[in-house]
Amino acid sequence: MKFPIGLFAAPVLLAVLSACAGLPATPAASGQLATAVARSVDQGGRFIALVGPRRQHAEPFLGVAGTNFFALRSMIDTRNGETAHQLYVEDSYFGAERTWETARDSQGGKLRFIAISKNEITCDNGCSYAEEFAAVLPETLLRASPQGLAVSFAAHSGATKTVAVPGDLVLNQLTAVAEARASLPTASATPPPPPATPPPPTPSPPAAR
Repeated sequence: MKFPIGLFAAPVLLAVLSACAGLPATPAASGQLATAVARSVDQGGRFIALVGPRRQHAEPFLGVAGTNFFALRSMIDTRNGETAHQLYVEDSYFGAERTWETARDSQGGKLRFIAISKNEITCDNGCSYAEEFAAVLPETLLRASPQGLAVSFAAHSGATKTVAVPGDLVLNQLTAVAEARASLPTASATPPPPPATPPPPTPSPPAAR
């Protein structure tokens, strides 16, 4: 499974977005930031997965590409168009385990937090860890944030981190979602009602004798 949706909107979508951590690479071309949203089909066509480009929330850990980044991602149920969105984050660091556990929007409103994975990288010369987690983003929040949005995360260790998502990523994600929804097969026209059953014939009066 490429891209399951873990715990937010409908239970099936929730299980699909969080179950998988891997995100397709969307490298920048010619020194410019990539903005394209990658689209794929999962579970035999039941879901459309849309993953925005990666952006750094901190310097790559020890210079290793594919660390300390975030991305928007969405999952659409092709049967009914139901959609779930997440802000996905990969965080690699030295020191004590952070154990990220909560997320809030810029107004302090609580967002649903999803812990995806936590791995010890090494403890040879001090420990380092890699955590993957996400915040569920209501579509109303995305649509209300054309200039971008910020999500603040807090960890059990007391660490905090605010991830600022630029407006271009929000708009591109919403555009990709709209295009994917438009590609879904429309419901077939309602068939005409069957012809009314003719009433039984009226019996003829008995013949006069």
